[in-house]
Formats: sequence, C-alpha cells, structure tokens
Amino acid sequence: MINGEVLKNAIISGAHNISVQKNHINDLNIFPVPDGDTGTNMSMTVMAAAKALEDYEGTNAGEVAEIAASAMLRGARGNSGVITSILFRGFAQGLKGKEEVNGKNLAAALGIGVDAAYKAVMKPAEGTILTVARMAYEAGVDASKESSDVAYVWQTIVNKSNDALAITPELLPVLKKAGVVDAGGKGLCSIFEGMLSYIKDGEIVEYRESDEATVATFESAAAEFDDDIRFTYCTEFIVGREPEIETDPMELRLFLETIGDCVVVVNDDEIIKVHVHTETPGVALTKGLEFGQLLTVKVENMKEQHKNAKKNAKKSKKSGKGKKEKFPFAEPTEEFGFVAVAAGDGLRDLFRELGCNNVVSGGQSMNPSTDDILEAVLGTPAKTVFVLPNNKNIILAAEQTVPLVKDRNVVIVPTRTIPQGMTALINFDPEISGESNSQLMMEAAHGVGTGLVTFAARNSEFGGKKIKEGDIIALENGKLTITDKKAVKALVKLAKNMVKRDTSFITLIYGEDVTEDEANEAYEELRDKFGSRTDISLVNGGQPVYYFILSVE
Repeated sequence: MINGEVLKNAIISGAHNISVQKNHINDLNIFPVPDGDTGTNMSMTVMAAAKALEDYEGTNAGEVAEIAASAMLRGARGNSGVITSILFRGFAQGLKGKEEVNGKNLAAALGIGVDAAYKAVMKPAEGTILTVARMAYEAGVDASKESSDVAYVWQTIVNKSNDALAITPELLPVLKKAGVVDAGGKGLCSIFEGMLSYIKDGEIVEYRESDEATVATFESAAAEFDDDIRFTYCTEFIVGREPEIETDPMELRLFLETIGDCVVVVNDDEIIKVHVHTETPGVALTKGLEFGQLLTVKVENMKEQHKNAKKNAKKSKKSGKGKKEKFPFAEPTEEFGFVAVAAGDGLRDLFRELGCNNVVSGGQSMNPSTDDILEAVLGTPAKTVFVLPNNKNIILAAEQTVPLVKDRNVVIVPTRTIPQGMTALINFDPEISGESNSQLMMEAAHGVGTGLVTFAARNSEFGGKKIKEGDIIALENGKLTITDKKAVKALVKLAKNMVKRDTSFITLIYGEDVTEDEANEAYEELRDKFGSRTDISLVNGGQPVYYFILSVE
C-alpha cells in the first residue's frame, strides 16, 4: 500500500521526467510543418499538477489524485495534454476517498481514465497515446491478479507501455514511414517511468530548468537534446527466431540494459524486435545472433543527427512579446460574446474588428491551456460565449472549459483554421439561437478553403515528395501539395490550385517573417491572375510560423 505522500512524489517525479525528455519527444513529431510541441504540451500539463501538489502536506491518496487531476485539466495544452489530463481525471475518480491504495487500485483507476480518453476522442486511432495507455492498463490489471504490490504492478505498467510504444509504427503506417514512435505515447511512457522511480526506489527524477519562458515558440530542440544523449548509436534490429533456440528474449533485454538505455524488446513466436541506444552496436548485434538470424539492422548516429539539426534548424520568432494578456472577470450582461485563438498582433486586431471580445494568444506550436481559454471566457460579458479555437490541436482544450463554467453558456465552434474562424464570425446571426448559430457558423466555415505557406521543420517524405528541412512548403486544407524555394512562388502555385471559377473572395494574410515588399509582390501576383473576377484583400497578420495564410471563398 502507498499513501498520498508517496503518490504525490511519484506524480512530481513523473512531471520532472517528461520535462527532461520533452525536447526529444517534440522531435518525434512526424509532419514537416513546425509543430514540435507534443512534449512541451504534455510537460506543461503535468507540471501544472506538480506545482499544485508542492504545498500539499496531507497523506490522502485520493486527495492527491484529485488535486493533480484538477490542475492538469486547467493546465492542459494540445490534444496530447488534454488526453493526459483525462487519463489522470479518471485516475482520480478511481482513487476517490482512499487514504491508501494498492496496485490493484492503481490499475483499475487507470482503466477509468483510459475509457474516458477513448470516449473523448471523436475518432480514436490505434498506434497513439491511447494504445499505449490501454495496453499498459490491461497489463496492470493482469499483474494485480498475481500481486497487489504497488511497485510490481506499476513496473508491469511501465514495461507494457514501452512495449506498446514500440509497436505504434506497426499500427500507424505514417509513423512507420517516418521511422519514429508516437510522440504522445512516448510522453506517457516518460510520465509512468518517472512515477516508477519514486514508487520503486524512492527517488524523484531531478528537474532541470529549460526554456519554459519561450516554450510557446517553436524552435529546434537539437541544442538542448545534445546534452541528453548518453549513448551515440540508435540501434534497431529484428531477429528471426529459430525453433531449436529456446533462449528467453528477456535475457537479451537484460543484457542490452547493461550496455545502453532506451531498451525495447518485443517478441512473438517468429521474431524479436529490438531497440537500444548504445556506444557498442556491434556488441548488441552479436548478442542478438544468439537468439536467431538477423533479419533487418539499422544503426544511426544520434549525436551527428542532432549536430546537423542544430546547424540547420530554422526558428519561428516569438509572437506577442511581453506578458500573457489578462482577461478580468466580466458579468454576463449581453446575450452573445466571442473568444478566438490567434497569434500575431494583426490577426488579434482583425478578430476584434470582426466582433471578438477576447483573443487568446496561440496557434500552431503555441497551444494555449484550458485555463487560458477559461479566463478569456469568464472575461467575456455574455450569457452565451462562442469559442473559436482556429486550430485542430486546440479544440479539445477548448472543450474542457464547458463543464468548468457555471454562470454562462459556452459553445465551442470547432474551427480548425484562421480562415474558418473569420468566416464563422462573419456569418453569425444575432436574431437566432446560440445552437442554431453554432450550426450556421460551422456550415459557413466548411465552405472556406485554407492555404498555408510555411517552412519544413524536418526532413520528411509525404505523397512521394522528398522534403528537406528548410524547404518552403504549402498546404491546401491541411494536405501538403507544394514545395518550393521561395514563399511567394509557393503561394502563387497554391492559389492556382485553390481558386475556382465560382471563387468570390480571396484574403491574403502575411506573417511576421514576410516584408511589406514581399507581401505586396504576392498581392500583385494574385491580383494579376484572379483580380478580374475576385475581390482580393491583403492583411498584415503578423503571425509566426506561417509566411502566408490564404483564405478562399
């Protein structure tokens, strides 16, 4: 049995562990668009719990879980952070009222969180953090039937979470093609491993200061991660098992742990799949031969990879310099009000001009927390507040505000892009109900096309296109369609794809890394090609990450 003090320190240790590893987790994001924020989002979500628990001096496990879950809910950022908070909310429900808990209690409580997380996601996909959580929970339940010892059950949960992480590329083809595991799943493994450090050995993982002050801005994690690389070579291989060899694969895992770290050994009746970071890949491969024939081998120099990434990575400047904007509480006196999420002074001004009461700073690689959105909602003087997330990775965080607000109605209009948010606002009708408006606004939002021009944050391959880090890339409604060396050229190609005969309006929004001359050049190019039949507007959005945002209606 463990009490609340042990659980408190375990959660703090888990938060510290993912904070240490967040840059590595960010680097697992597979899409070339600069969105490397999974580790950051999960780290900030769980660190909110660690900070909330610092002053708790009781010993009630249920109270600790409740404090942690409440803090994570408010601090949740991005889809991965929200899912993590939901897992721990279920965890708290399962431990409610318990002074002390055993392994069986912990496994069952985790199961409540897993069930809630699957229900929270509209289309749950296997090969993600959900898979890692589910398989860890199921293994924990099985282990608790053998022994209710907390350390034994949690060790099983950690082991199975890593095994599940290793197979995420097999379940999600896009991961396999990119040669990485799921970033959210890796984050969850880091949290569980940090918790185990205290549960099993009584040691809280040491917290290291990092770039929390500028965490809202995307940047290469290479420089910070170099210090975390203990071993040079990432070594992966598959061993084909032979019937006459009866050696237990667990022996291979134990051996690899003596020569490296990040060890994952997964096996079935036919193969053993191995991943290890080591200084001696030859020794690892030789040991693998004792278990069968080598079917595939991959060895990569991680230090060299990150040295190159550090040399070539581009950075997006931080938008909205200074302290985070505060939204003072406002009594709900008006019928309707609006909150939008946007980054860049120009975009914030634009949304205010369109009728938004409050604009939360955030967007791609800058996901605001549930608490940030909640504060803006409570600062909106309206009985019904419409929230426009304007980014697919912010919708879940926004949805968490709904049950937290008691004195006004909150309606989430699930806009996924800035153009969708603008169009939704323009189509608001004050003469109809809030529910009808939500439907009307989203119908209008679905009718607008969104084009984005940005840079590739990493080498990748999508749709048969080989993309090099630093290339200019263009996305049409989320789908990568164009690569080029010049942002204006990519924009013009994108517009040719998107503008149809019935297009009436084009809005070109340029970002903080685009000069006025470049913006005017782009505007003139569009006007020459489409100005005779469409109304074209140019807006200085000042947004980070995206050179151009193109709205086509």
